[in-house]
Amino acid sequence: MKWWSDACKVANADVRKLAEERQQQLTKPTGSLSVLENIAIQLAALQNNPQPNVNYPWIAIFAGDHGVMEENISAYPQAVTRQMLQNFATGGACISVIAKEYSAILQVIDCGSVGGDYEYAGVERHCIAQGTANFAKQAAMTEEQCIQAMNLGCESVEKAIANGASIYIAGEMGIGNTCSASALSCLLLNETAEQLTGVGTGIRAEQLQHKKDIIQQAIQLHQNHVADDPLKILCAVGGLEIAAMTGAYIRCAQLGLAVIIDGFISTVSALIAVRLNPEARQWMIFGHQSAEYGHRRLLEELNADPLLKLNLRLGEGSGAGAALGIIKLACSLHNNMATFAEAAVIGEKV
Repeated sequence: MKWWSDACKVANADVRKLAEERQQQLTKPTGSLSVLENIAIQLAALQNNPQPNVNYPWIAIFAGDHGVMEENISAYPQAVTRQMLQNFATGGACISVIAKEYSAILQVIDCGSVGGDYEYAGVERHCIAQGTANFAKQAAMTEEQCIQAMNLGCESVEKAIANGASIYIAGEMGIGNTCSASALSCLLLNETAEQLTGVGTGIRAEQLQHKKDIIQQAIQLHQNHVADDPLKILCAVGGLEIAAMTGAYIRCAQLGLAVIIDGFISTVSALIAVRLNPEARQWMIFGHQSAEYGHRRLLEELNADPLLKLNLRLGEGSGAGAALGIIKLACSLHNNMATFAEAAVIGEKV
């Protein structure tokens, strides 16, 4: 069943108006806090709450390996994917520190990494496949595998809501996944690998050219079959973790949970989610603009104005996590600043 096509929740226009009115009453010139005001108003409408909050953040990290690693397109070996899974769960990764800083639940989900059975405390293992197939030679996933991965994202969101989450972040881990994100971007935007491929985790100039060549090869292999069908594009050159994030973003919108979008790979998942279900767009807050040119292009396509521009390129939800602090501050200002009447301050002249 194509659950991802079901209707999404709608932001509450009445609550938006109440939040706008409150901002006009606070002890500051109207509009002087700019984006901080807008974020609080947007979140109030999405949460159906005149006093928005992000007191209970939920961060889900989705991991998966990529068969295109056969083409030597990354600076890091594939074994790093599983090593980082354990690092997430034991608190040593960047997003782990961010989660602790904001008292967030951190859920770590292995959608399909390469290797035998393992037991890492704090890692949920789902062996859909031992990584994707090499999309330079064949489709990365079958439709069944892709939907299974989307279902993992759906289930993560349902669990977050059941546990009272007030906002959701999806992050990713998978060596080679910037290559997949670039290939997806090319097919979604009908642009070339030369335009949309970056250094990812940091590769040399000659490796970057090789990466572009592999992606262009994949585009030529798949473009006639996939046309402009977002699900077929995702199956052809996507990743299990990318599909899971896509499913998570749509389910957030369907169940009414605001989501902070992270960097390049997360944003390509967001674009696929919006292509599959356009109503999902209004539930997205874009955390940051990464150092990848492809990310800037995706943000333009989504008409998104990110909160931060710090030239990050780590992934794993780190940019969204950094933006969480800005959103928390915006909510606190909205809820706790005095109004002109409360502070006995004369307001603006009419």
